[in-house]
Amino acid sequence: MKTPLLCVSLALTVVVPVHAENVLRWASQGDALTFDPHAQNEGPTNTANLQVYEPLVKRNESLTKIPGLATAWETVEPTVWEFKLREGVKFHDGADFTAEDVVFSFQRAQSETSDFRDYITSVTEIKAVDDYTVQLVTDGPNPILPDQLTQIGMMDSGWAEEHSVTEPQDFANQEETYAVRNANGTGPFILELREPDVRTVMVKNPDWWGLDENPHNIDRIVYTPVSNEATRVAALLSGELDYVLDPPLQDLERIKNTPGLKVQSVNQIRTIFLGLNVGAEALESSDMTEANPFSDPRVRQAMYQAIDIDAIQQKVMRGNSIPAGIITSPGVHGYTEALDARLAHDPEGAKSLLEEAGYPDGFQATLDCPNDRYNNDEAICQAVVGMLGRIGIQVNLDAQTKSLHFPKIQNRETDFYMLGWGVPPLDSHYVFNFLYRSDGSWNATGFGDERLDELVQAMEQEVDLEQRDAMIAEAWDIAKESNAYLPLHHQVISWAMSDKLTLPIRADDSPRFYMARIAE
Repeated sequence: MKTPLLCVSLALTVVVPVHAENVLRWASQGDALTFDPHAQNEGPTNTANLQVYEPLVKRNESLTKIPGLATAWETVEPTVWEFKLREGVKFHDGADFTAEDVVFSFQRAQSETSDFRDYITSVTEIKAVDDYTVQLVTDGPNPILPDQLTQIGMMDSGWAEEHSVTEPQDFANQEETYAVRNANGTGPFILELREPDVRTVMVKNPDWWGLDENPHNIDRIVYTPVSNEATRVAALLSGELDYVLDPPLQDLERIKNTPGLKVQSVNQIRTIFLGLNVGAEALESSDMTEANPFSDPRVRQAMYQAIDIDAIQQKVMRGNSIPAGIITSPGVHGYTEALDARLAHDPEGAKSLLEEAGYPDGFQATLDCPNDRYNNDEAICQAVVGMLGRIGIQVNLDAQTKSLHFPKIQNRETDFYMLGWGVPPLDSHYVFNFLYRSDGSWNATGFGDERLDELVQAMEQEVDLEQRDAMIAEAWDIAKESNAYLPLHHQVISWAMSDKLTLPIRADDSPRFYMARIAE
């Protein structure tokens, strides 16, 4: 372990100038995928981008909506939301932030290569009323539009044109553009250096509009991705890191008991689950070349009931998870405890279901799994492989970095995969829209249901809350009955840090460093 730790040390110290007063050095297991703010809707990527770029509507540490680059918003007609923009805001290169940039940013976010287009499918027109007023016209009343805007960063239209990045990066096809490694936002930090999978350096924006309300004292942020768990912990214990986003679960007590360090924990708004390709005629990775076992609901139920989620919770997650019955968590509108009840673990019943479905001897399949994204992701997949093996399903595990794993899902090149899903708008519509809608951008299952598609459209436009809740409940009943996704658990997250650092933990696992302070 000495060599990796040395590498971390060099990476951290070489970029820190002597004159920097307060340097926040932090690490997690996996890097942001890109700095193009509209290319990848992925948690760590959004975390990085939203230090530099800002949305119209933000969320505070308790995830309540607050003004961002918009100071106020209201519906001026049933299908028109109007946003008053913050005046006097500058991009990092000194250009003025105006309505022109908002119109450009939303149109860019609607592009085919944008991973944010499903946030704003209801928006049919973006209009600049004047330099500091923008209207978003929707295809019907949309009561949750401000919630849907909290992850969409605003870009400088002139900068994008100058650097030929008016369209988002095509991440799934590994396109390289100027916006992948460079940025020009309005946010509290300026991107100074971007070396993917090596280090990222940001510096304080002295002209940030929010400094009066958020007088943080972070002059420089140095981020180093460190995939090795022992190395991350060693760097924290030695003082080379001030903050680790994802400390290994097995080391939490050790960190808590180390003088000078502390641990904060919270139930995260993120659910971990397995996706099944139910729509294909045959599976590419299976020995069943003329049939698709996953298309049979009995097989999907058998796989669900073969998974001993309590064992995973206790042995793999060390208690840091909450067994899930649906793929959304407490804190999301539409979640209920009744929906979250799981089918019983029943391996014998699972074997009977397989036999009934015509697979008495099981079958083979490949499980695609990330190894640097979620808490103990590869270990969870290994446990699932063993559990499915006990009912006769022989699973080959293909675990790899998230930068290779996610394109498999987006390009529909996987039969069986792990995914985790947070819900930034805090509304079930987001889950249905991305994961269950027939053409949802992250729906790699091939699952589609005409009634559910109707409900997804209707619930985005329904302003009667009681009727809307009934639509959400009906949609969850359809989704849960399908077992197109096998729910595993809701994550419990912990942040480990120096006790000199104050940084409020957020249930979206997304630190906002303008909220941080280092004791001087």
